[in-house]
Amino acid sequence: MRKEAKHLYQKAIDSLTLSIELFNRPNDCGRTHGVLIFLDHSFEMLLKASIIDKGGKIKEKGAKETIGFSACCRKGFSDASIKFLNETEVLTLQTINGLRDAAQHYTLEMSEQYLYFQAQAGLTLFRDIVKRVFNLDLKTELPVRVLPLSTTPPMDIQAFFNTEVSDIKKLLAPKSRKKLEAAEKLRALAIMENSIQGNESQPSDTELKTLQTKLIKGSTWNQIFPSVSTLSFTQKGYGPSLDLRITKSEGVAITVVPEGTPGAGVIAIKRVNELDYYNLTMTDLCAKTKVGQNKLLAAIRELKIQENTDAFKEIKISSQVHKRYSPLALDILKKELPKMDMEDVWQRNKPNSKRLKR
Repeated sequence: MRKEAKHLYQKAIDSLTLSIELFNRPNDCGRTHGVLIFLDHSFEMLLKASIIDKGGKIKEKGAKETIGFSACCRKGFSDASIKFLNETEVLTLQTINGLRDAAQHYTLEMSEQYLYFQAQAGLTLFRDIVKRVFNLDLKTELPVRVLPLSTTPPMDIQAFFNTEVSDIKKLLAPKSRKKLEAAEKLRALAIMENSIQGNESQPSDTELKTLQTKLIKGSTWNQIFPSVSTLSFTQKGYGPSLDLRITKSEGVAITVVPEGTPGAGVIAIKRVNELDYYNLTMTDLCAKTKVGQNKLLAAIRELKIQENTDAFKEIKISSQVHKRYSPLALDILKKELPKMDMEDVWQRNKPNSKRLKR
């Protein structure tokens, strides 16, 4: 591990440890805010350590300060040369960061169950990144006893949100005089909904009032939080070895918008330069795999690489169309070519009346 990356990694471990300690403390004083603030800081340090270790930069040319949380996520997700995050992992990171922002700068009310699954999902993701980037087991950094945040995790996100919304409706009942508490609980749920939709901005007072009105009129939780309804939990293990991940089902379209669009989250931001991401031509692939163009095209067709939007794209510049491949395509080819019988592949996929894209 590079020296600077190692220093940042240790800072990440320190903050993660404090977050876990605060979660497990018997005193509720400042507990929710503390857990979110230290968990968020641990991830920012881990993301920066990962970027540096993979050869990336965390400070723009001429800048006095390092890049922020969102920019770190963007690099880890869409920079082909260092990519180490997937889409659902970024959704988890955005939600944690949004909750931290609300907790640090205003007020936030979270149930124990909601705080639990955000913290446990965060811990699992932290483990995943550490293993993927540094090939380290988090257990070597933390005593096994501190890893379980709870032994009774909520496994049904739909049931959880239904319960949360029912509680909020009770707070909004006539003469309850608890609209502020209702708004604080709604804010926590709305942050997750906004993150899934690619919106990093905090829900406004107007938005929260609109949600309250819909609930009073009888709207169900999945009607006011449609994106959350496409999520689910996946569980592996139990007790000290429990992994909890938030996964996204089919149904949430990822919006592509220009970089700099106000409120647009990491997932919603288009890669800054498509040619930087899809940076390989067919000639490049041939040179790196040492396979002739015709045979390589047959292998590409066999592996359906041109059907994978993360591996292949036709980019139009002026009147010309450039057929380009990303490093993912090269990774797939290097992994699969040694296993393939190229003569059989050639016979099945050799050029005929249906031409291959080059």
